[in-house]
Formats: sequence, structure tokens, C-alpha cells
Amino acid sequence: MKPTVATVILTVLLLGCRSKSQSDAMAGMAGMTDMADTGQTGERAPVHLDPAQARALGVTYTVAERGPLERVVRTVGQVVAAEPRITDVTPKFEGFVERLYVDATGLAVHRGQALLTVYGPMIAKQLATSIDTSNAEAWRNAQALLAGARRRLAYWDISEAQIEQIERTGEVTKTLTLAAPSDGVVIEKMVVAGQAVMPGMKLYRLADLSTVWIEGDVFEQDLGLIRVGAPARVEIPSYPGRTFGGRVSFVGPVVDAQSRAGRVRVALPNPGGLLKPGMNATLFFDAQLGADMLSVPAEAVVMTGERNVVFVVGPDGALDPRDVTLGLRAGQRIQILSGLKQGERVVASANFLVDAESRLGGGAGGMADMPGMNMDREKKHP
Repeated sequence: MKPTVATVILTVLLLGCRSKSQSDAMAGMAGMTDMADTGQTGERAPVHLDPAQARALGVTYTVAERGPLERVVRTVGQVVAAEPRITDVTPKFEGFVERLYVDATGLAVHRGQALLTVYGPMIAKQLATSIDTSNAEAWRNAQALLAGARRRLAYWDISEAQIEQIERTGEVTKTLTLAAPSDGVVIEKMVVAGQAVMPGMKLYRLADLSTVWIEGDVFEQDLGLIRVGAPARVEIPSYPGRTFGGRVSFVGPVVDAQSRAGRVRVALPNPGGLLKPGMNATLFFDAQLGADMLSVPAEAVVMTGERNVVFVVGPDGALDPRDVTLGLRAGQRIQILSGLKQGERVVASANFLVDAESRLGGGAGGMADMPGMNMDREKKHP
């Protein structure tokens, strides 16, 4: 007869047995399992084991319990700059770059810091001219012109300090200075000295990295467990042994048709600048499956592909096979939707041996009559 998977497993167990009685028991069980695998039996029947037989087979028990179930969802991701903290520096007037104060990518800048000066023929004029203050109408007109000029310069992102200097000195200026609109790091620089610039042309891209995003893809079967605002743990290969904490800020509204995964984003404080865009990361989400769920260890369930069976310890000590409906899996435990009640004892290990006996009838003529299984009788009659 061709060996089955169960026969191979039992053979391994047989080689690890230290007593002749246990070896005989396993050998006999292997033969019975072969018979069961060939379909020579019908439905499962209760199994009767005394304590000695249970010990010989390695049978242990557990209890169906109610309580919270959690599962850790793990995925890989990458550090990226947070989009709301990215700023582009663009001019709102034509001109030529006269001088660069910030001339390389990667440099840190502060809000209001000078980035470059631009010469523009349109702005090479005085902001105000000398007027006859005794003429009230002329004074009002001059003030209106002054206010309009101030607004125009402000619309061009010229700082208040520059405008006040022009007003104070009354000097003609040929250049204006563009300043950083926010704190950040220069992640892109698209300008060189002497370059002609046009309104709307992107000169710099700044990113405030005090908060960064970790983006990753979560498979669709786990996507429903991720909630916006839920805590997340992040591990970075560059910092082994260290864990960073953040919160889920976004769960994608679509699932990719090819990968069957959706995008998840975690916002992470980065005060020391340790996390740099482009770094790889591993994301861990502690997903709460439910606060009050009935569950058993996953190894307590015999899964055949057609049915899921547990062996319940009955009032008389018999191991009764019972079909159960499974729910969510959480690590080493699995939810039971129906078929079990809280507090019922079930077989937790050696289920495949108990299942083989159950399919063979489960009566005293099975394991009880196998060599090595009736310990008391063998002690009396060696």
C-alpha cells in the first residue's frame, strides 16, 4: 500500500518514541490511519480514551473562551514627505536671477530666509515720488498710488521688510528678493544664476520633514481591519531594535486590480529628522477584531477542506466530534461562530490521531486494543 501523509507523520513519531509500547501504539495507529485515508470508514464517531491512552498519544485539552481578539497586520512601506508640508517657490513676475542664496538641494531653510534675488525691468522704479504735501488732492492721489504699489509688491511675494525699506529710502530698486515661505528642506532645485524666470515657474520645492508619511499596501482581506486614527508601529532597517509610533491618517478608497491591495498611510512625528524620504519601513497594525468573541486555539480545529471539526469532551469523558463554523483568525486563535459554547473543553493537540480513530468508529476496539495503548493490562501481562 502506498504510504500516506498520515503514515509518514506517524513514522516520524514512531522513530521518536522511547518505549516499545508507545512504538507499538504508533505503528498500529499508522495502519489504522491508512485505512481511514482509503475511505474504508463512514462518519466520525465519539472516541473513548483513558488517561494513559491520552498521555501516550500526546492529547491535551483547552477551553473555548470569550474575550477580545486582536491580530497584527504587517506590511512593508516607504518614508515619503507629507504632501501638505510641501511648498513650491515660484515667482509672480518676469525677470532674471541675479543671485542665489540657497544654491543646493538638501539644505535646510527657515521661513523668511532669502532664497534668491531677481532683476525685473518692470519693477525698476521708485515706489513713491516727492510730492507737494500742501496740495490735498495731490497728497490723496499719491497715497492711493502708494497703497496700490504696496499691494502689487505684496502680491509678488515681496516681504514687508523690503517694501518698508523702499518706502523709507525712496531709492530705485532693480532687484527683489524671494524668501522661503516656510521652514523646510530643499528637496528640489530647478534654478541657476542668470536664468530667465517667468510667472509660475517652479524654482524650489521645500518639504517640512518635522512630520513624515509612511505609505504601504495592505492586502484586501486585511484592509477592512485598518481604521483612520488607529495606532501603528513602524520599524526602519536603518535603526534596528527601535520602534517608531504613529497613527493611520489615510486608508485608500480603491484596491489595485493586480495586487489586490489598498494604500494605507501613517503619519509619523520626525522631530530629529531621523526618518528620511526614500527609507524602507515595516508597518505593524494591531487590528481589533472584536471585544467579545468565542475562540479556541487554531490547532484545536481539524480542517478537512469540506468541514471543520473539533473534539468536545463529553460528560462521560468521550471525545465527541462536532462541526463548527469558523470566523476570523487572530494569530494562534480562531473565532468560532457556531458549534461551540463558552467553557466547553476540546482536544487541543494530537487531533489528527483522534480524528483517525473517530473515522474508524472510535469504540473500544480501536485504540484500546492497539499494542501499547492498554497500559494497565500490559503492566500486568508484560
